[in-house]
Amino acid sequence: MKFLFYLLPLFAGIAMSIQSGINSQLRILINHPIMAAFISFLVGTIALGVLLILSRQAIPPLSVYTTVSWYKFTGGLLGVFIVTVTLLSVKEIGAANMFVLIVTGQLITAVIMDHFAMLGMNGSPVTFQKMAGICFLVAGAYLVNKK
Repeated sequence: MKFLFYLLPLFAGIAMSIQSGINSQLRILINHPIMAAFISFLVGTIALGVLLILSRQAIPPLSVYTTVSWYKFTGGLLGVFIVTVTLLSVKEIGAANMFVLIVTGQLITAVIMDHFAMLGMNGSPVTFQKMAGICFLVAGAYLVNKK
C-alpha cells in the first residue's frame, strides 16, 4: 500500500504538466491569463463540490473553522499564484524549462521545511546526500534552461 504513496505524486507531476498545457491553451484562446486561471479554479471547485457530496463525510461545524489559524486558509492563494505563473510562463519558456525550475524550487523548499520541521513536517535533517541531490537538480535546471 505504501507503494501507492510513491506512485500518486508521480501521477500528480504528470497531471501538473498536462494541466499547464491545457491552461496555456485556454489562456491563448481567451487572451486573458487571470480569467483562464479563474476558469481552471472554478472547474476544480465544482469537481471538489461533487466529490464532497459523493464522499458523504460529515462536514465539520462552523465552530471548527474559527479555531484554525488564518495562514492555514492561504493554500488556495498559493494555488492561484502557481496556476497563474504556469499560465504566464509555459508558453514563453516551455514546459520542460518551467517545470525543472518549479521542481528545483520545490525540492529546495521541501528540504528546508523538513530540516526545520516547518508546517507540521517530521524533522529530517539536511544531509550531504540531500545537498548533493539539490546541487544536481540545480545543475540540471541550468542545463535544461541553457540555450
